[in-house]
Amino acid sequence: MPESFDVIVIGAGPGGYVCAIRAAQLGMKVACVEKRATLGGTCLNVGCIPSKALLQSSENFEETRHKFAEHGIIVDGVKLDLARMQARKGEVVGANVKGVEFLFKKNKVTWLKGAGKITAPGKVEVEGQTYETRNIVIATGSDSTPLRGVEVDEKQVVTSTGALELEKVPGHMVVIGGGVIGLELGSVWRRLGSEVTVIEYLDRIVPGMDNEIARQFERVLTKQGIKFKLKSKVTAAKKDASGVTLTVEPAAGGAAEEVKADVVLLSIGRRPYTEGLGLAEAGVELDERGRVKTDRHYATNVPGIYAIGDVIAGAMLAHKAEDEGVALAEILAGQAGHVNYGVIPAIVYTWPEVASVGETEEELKARGQAYKVGKFPFTANGRARAMGDTDGFVKILADKETDRVLGCHILGPDAGGLIAEVAIAMEFGASAEDVARTCHAHPTLSESVKEAALAVDGRALHI
Repeated sequence: MPESFDVIVIGAGPGGYVCAIRAAQLGMKVACVEKRATLGGTCLNVGCIPSKALLQSSENFEETRHKFAEHGIIVDGVKLDLARMQARKGEVVGANVKGVEFLFKKNKVTWLKGAGKITAPGKVEVEGQTYETRNIVIATGSDSTPLRGVEVDEKQVVTSTGALELEKVPGHMVVIGGGVIGLELGSVWRRLGSEVTVIEYLDRIVPGMDNEIARQFERVLTKQGIKFKLKSKVTAAKKDASGVTLTVEPAAGGAAEEVKADVVLLSIGRRPYTEGLGLAEAGVELDERGRVKTDRHYATNVPGIYAIGDVIAGAMLAHKAEDEGVALAEILAGQAGHVNYGVIPAIVYTWPEVASVGETEEELKARGQAYKVGKFPFTANGRARAMGDTDGFVKILADKETDRVLGCHILGPDAGGLIAEVAIAMEFGASAEDVARTCHAHPTLSESVKEAALAVDGRALHI
């Protein structure tokens, strides 16, 4: 007799493991299928966590070499120990994935080790063993999108996975794609000594983010030493012992040129990972982009089969997947699980950081929404001056009639932390006036958010 569960979650990334834990908290018998040797999925193993570890280490290295002297701290003979830096990254990852394993044990979630396949509604096969369940949750995440003519070997031509494991600093790294992952990892290796060139098909970086923020962000990164080739496409990559030669053409057509690199980072986006799941055989419908089709309760067209996270429509963000995992677990328990997709922050963890929540100016204009804008630069913030981090600004968008906050976009120090205040304000339907009249501690970076909210009504105090 096969072992049976109330819920089997396939995939132990942020969406999957959180869904499993929440379902167990709600009294269900839960199993989670994971084929990696460790839990946590792409995010904890080869994505969010290791990249942030290297970002922090590279920022420390950069500050020691170039910024400490401004503070009267003289450090001679600074050297890079890349092997130790990579080892520390591994320690950070190890602590996080072991933490998830502890949480599984604490909440009595069964880890089914191996690749999962849906053999029929209510049945999941793992390593030749079939398990029965009332509910199946697909939480298999995403994988790096390939590019025709550019063959990945994770040595000379790498995805984000390979870019996190380089054993020496490349002389020249070319990043294909001006999105979040490429800019974060490109900035890591630029700080550690690489020449970095970003090739982007569009006429701007970080597509989807507020255009004014994106333009200023590009100027800041250029000042840091990153070079950009916009409106360009890579059509071929030739590898030899000396490196990689890329064929680059104008996006609108024209004469091609060759760009030589020691390492090429392919980072043009991610695609849903559904390989080997047996979705076609089970009758689960996919959309035109290969994503699992779901209704607003995360149900597929097959009763008892659900999906969350990167494998369905929407932003490919760990926190979006986590919220969906919690919402679905609560729905399966008969509760009213819900995700407010209008208030999901997005962050680029370069330095300065970029953070966004809600709508952009371009989106508001496209739908004919009348709005007001309030902006405040970090050059006018006392704490930012004390830190020596004055690049960027806070931008708040509010409804012209009601003053309700519609969006916030921040380029600056700790933008990822600052955006949370506005996300909470938006979740409760706050106005810019509400944010402006809330007392903010002085001196803090968060005062820039208050000042931007004041600026919506034309009454910022410090500019």
